[in-house]
Amino acid sequence: MPPVRRYTLRQLDTFLEVARHQSVSRAAELLGVTQPAVSMQLRQLEEAIGLPLLENTGRRIVLTDAGRDFQDYAIAAVAQLKQLDDAMAERRGIKKGRVELAIVSTAKYFVPMLLVRFRRRFPDIDVVLRVHNRESVMNLLNRNEVDLAIMGRAPDTLDCIATAFADNPLGIVSAPEHSLSRRRRASPTVLADQEFVVRERGSGTRSAMERLFAEHRIAPPIVMEMPSNETIKQAVMAGMGLGFLSLRTIRHELASGHLVLLDLEGLPVMRQWYVTHMSAKRLSPAANAFKSFLIEEAGPLVAAWA
Repeated sequence: MPPVRRYTLRQLDTFLEVARHQSVSRAAELLGVTQPAVSMQLRQLEEAIGLPLLENTGRRIVLTDAGRDFQDYAIAAVAQLKQLDDAMAERRGIKKGRVELAIVSTAKYFVPMLLVRFRRRFPDIDVVLRVHNRESVMNLLNRNEVDLAIMGRAPDTLDCIATAFADNPLGIVSAPEHSLSRRRRASPTVLADQEFVVRERGSGTRSAMERLFAEHRIAPPIVMEMPSNETIKQAVMAGMGLGFLSLRTIRHELASGHLVLLDLEGLPVMRQWYVTHMSAKRLSPAANAFKSFLIEEAGPLVAAWA
């Protein structure tokens, strides 16, 4: 007889949340259970496997070598079980279920509004949201951990289906007192010696900025890298330097006069927002409903909101 599996789907889900966040308390919060319950599930899982999967380094929890191998198989197993649920839901023709959605951090300025509109239409569909930079979102897609992703540029290294659904203009902003804030139709070459505060490497906004600089053969000095648009906005308002940001993130700051959009030839750079999934991914009725909602309705909503 084949060996009897001695661990449960709940234990796999618990292990993956702890491994993803490197924290028992955060996993407990996301799973809606107590920390002792999480610890018990992990202990039972390790007893069933016969190997330690996690170790506590004091400040955080890290995977052992066995834990890293187990994580890869657990992700694949959970994804297969979700596809099983999706296939059965499709046969029933029921528009309910769960959508795992990853978005790049810049999209967080409008995606919550879209989720509210979507849930009014499909109250029985739960959307689980993960916010990361572009590189991390692509990793989630590639590992089949999410159904759909929203990003500002279609992946060019993955076998994906990417469909544009809204405009994403990007421009350069300054504090109101900056000398360039009063220039009109200036050439982007005036940026060559201007200091910039920028997003971290792996960010889609950072990549778009670097392509713009390469196109005009300039290399402005970078005074600081920052992991969020909010921090960059505060730094630019404080006079630390210029910033390259999606206009979808700065509507309120422009309206209040705390930031100024520089008037430069060829800017804003017009990009698109894409909804993306792996080509081999069989989307559930719930995921298909959300994708269709984005393609058919999200463009005007995003333009009006941000």
